Amino acid sequence: MEEDDVTIREQNFHSQVREYIICFLLFAVLYIVSYCIITRYKRKTDDQEDEDAIVNRISLYLCTFTLAMSGGAVLLLPFSIISNEILLSFPKNYYIQWLNGSLIHGLWNLVSLFSNLCLFVLMPFAYFFLESEGFAGSKKGIKSRVLETFVMLFLLGLLILGIVWVASALIDNDAASMESLYDLWEFYLPYLYSCISLMGGLLLLMCTPVGLSRMFTVMGQLLVKPTILEDLDEQIYCVTLQEEALQRRLNGSTSHSHSQGSAHRLNKELDIVRDQRNKLERRKKASAWEKNLLYPIVMLILLTGTTISVLLVALNILYLLVDETAMPKGSEDRGLGNTSLSTFGLVQAVVDIILMFYLMVSSVVGFYSLRVFEGLTPRKDDTTMTTIIGCCVSILVLSSALPVMSRTLGITRFDLLGDFGRFNWLGNFYIVLSYNLLFAVVTTLCLVRKFTSAVREELLKALGLDKLQLSNSPTDPESGKLSANGHQKTL
Repeated sequence: MEEDDVTIREQNFHSQVREYIICFLLFAVLYIVSYCIITRYKRKTDDQEDEDAIVNRISLYLCTFTLAMSGGAVLLLPFSIISNEILLSFPKNYYIQWLNGSLIHGLWNLVSLFSNLCLFVLMPFAYFFLESEGFAGSKKGIKSRVLETFVMLFLLGLLILGIVWVASALIDNDAASMESLYDLWEFYLPYLYSCISLMGGLLLLMCTPVGLSRMFTVMGQLLVKPTILEDLDEQIYCVTLQEEALQRRLNGSTSHSHSQGSAHRLNKELDIVRDQRNKLERRKKASAWEKNLLYPIVMLILLTGTTISVLLVALNILYLLVDETAMPKGSEDRGLGNTSLSTFGLVQAVVDIILMFYLMVSSVVGFYSLRVFEGLTPRKDDTTMTTIIGCCVSILVLSSALPVMSRTLGITRFDLLGDFGRFNWLGNFYIVLSYNLLFAVVTTLCLVRKFTSAVREELLKALGLDKLQLSNSPTDPESGKLSANGHQKTL
């Protein structure tokens, strides 16, 4: 009997060690990828080992850790879904015994824990540490800046806890809820994270429809469009003449000592024209299959993915109205590989995973397309640490809400695990139904607006209202594009 107990303890010990090693390896890969991404956009600084360099390096490591947690949150549902299907297909395979429910639940709990840590501790610390200078009258140095940062964190924590306490008291003013607020770990932090999750879900609801329509423009800028009834040589010739004229004007303004503002404006126009010439030359050098085959296929894939997403949301709305089991909920069952949650098995699981990644990429594209967040757009080798901190926090909020949004919209039927399934608002039928309705309606409107923009422009021109600029927003990237005859539309 004692030997059996020892054997069971050894098995549990080895299982725990194996799970820790797997989690560490996954985190190491995510950390390295995140570090490469951040250093690609971070503004290059001098190699001097001064105080500011040390502070920047510490903030860089914290941002890298946060971005790695964002990647982990994005991969949670896809990894869980594909693990479930693998265990169903190979239930007795010795080489995948490490893939079990304990590992999956552990990953969900770790991502939830460290996402809270990054959101409420590490990122505020990185920002305050970057902006700190030490208290007045104290000796300058790292210790003084660390002390000021901790004081600011303490005051911020008191402010946030007070706001949540007052909000909860106003919403649910009874003795039980008031007493539960004093339980910091079991109620306060999960309640606060539930509020943050709801805000992240609303942010995804605002960004994803915009991103789904914006993806067509982005891919159109990255790929080479087919040349139909266009003379690229004539367009390149016209742009070259325009570039030479701007260069002569710039040389003349420099020799005659004109105002600095005029020279700056000419330089900006010259950069735009050169960029247009490079794009035209790239279109001319592109192969026939790239111009005539790749672009239509990519556009068709984007349209198919968007259509499937909207149809799945519409079906989920019907399920919500007729079946209460369609409501998103958490699961404490550690059994993995018992039943398939996909009607068509592995094929549907792969489609669900592709749609999740597509929605995440679309939400990020939509986030940076909104005017409110345009200032957070990273630029290669020219992004400040403050902007990087803002980007990491935004992406962490979006990625943490992605599993909840995917389950709420019915993209997948995989139940949320760990703390992700304990959010209070997931049990509210009206919130979940309104979320689905808003996503379907707003996405449809954005797509209709996107694909009817050309028709609206022609109608405005026919009515003589095109000079009022009602069709194009000031930030429309297509507003400065060349027309078919090679001349610029703004000329």
